[in-house]
Amino acid sequence: MKFTKMHGLGNDFIVVHGEKTLPADAGERAVRLCNRYFGIGADGLVYILPSERADYRMRIINSDGSEAEQCGNAIRCVAKYVYDKGLTNKTELTIETLGAGVQTLLLEVSGGTVSRVTVDMGEPILRGLDVPTTIDAEPVLDQPVEVDGREFRFTAVSMGNPHCVIYVDNAAGFDLAKWGPLLETHPLFPRKINVEFATVKSRTRVDMRVWERGAGPTLACGTGACATLVSSVLNGLTDRKAVISLAGGDLEIEWKEDDNRVYMTGPAAFVYEGTLI
Repeated sequence: MKFTKMHGLGNDFIVVHGEKTLPADAGERAVRLCNRYFGIGADGLVYILPSERADYRMRIINSDGSEAEQCGNAIRCVAKYVYDKGLTNKTELTIETLGAGVQTLLLEVSGGTVSRVTVDMGEPILRGLDVPTTIDAEPVLDQPVEVDGREFRFTAVSMGNPHCVIYVDNAAGFDLAKWGPLLETHPLFPRKINVEFATVKSRTRVDMRVWERGAGPTLACGTGACATLVSSVLNGLTDRKAVISLAGGDLEIEWKEDDNRVYMTGPAAFVYEGTLI
């Protein structure tokens, strides 16, 4: 199996192109190959597949073998892969995802390669039961959740996958390893949840750290950045366009008022290529 290692702001993936359908053992492969000690090492395994509805279809398998409905960093990597490899000459692509349907991407090209990608991430889902949470409200705003004797307040947003955003004094120094897994598996979240810890620095900048469902702490999360911006607007903390600063770098996120859609702009990068024997 030939593969390409890629990343979006340090959120890294093993990208595979050439399969016609998702392999039956994709989950087992992801667990084995994403292991950073005995495998290639990555946050997830990404398959670029044919689509009847779009230019390409993307399937993302987390490092624990579970499937993610959507991934903002992975979809930018897929766009860079197909353009830089000469599989397309389009600078406006459509990619089908499990959680967000067909998404439109605009590619910024410099020197013949993609430097940045803007992704239409779709409309945020704010109804609690659809995120999903067990709370029947829309939106689920500043709600309490208690784990291990500590109460947090969260806002729930789905960007095709579920997120809960929690505001803390110092996101960069927050103990992800302790609180992330407890919140991910809390009974309030029937399909588990991605957890964002955010610190608002200004109306146009937010620091954010993430515990990703099925992957743990990662350097960046595109859908999480989008959810954080939406949450911050709903809570009156930021403008509708802001920079979300993650451990691996910055993403530009805008929640447009005219079409209610969220747009994400950021880079993607190649690391290396290889062949599994």
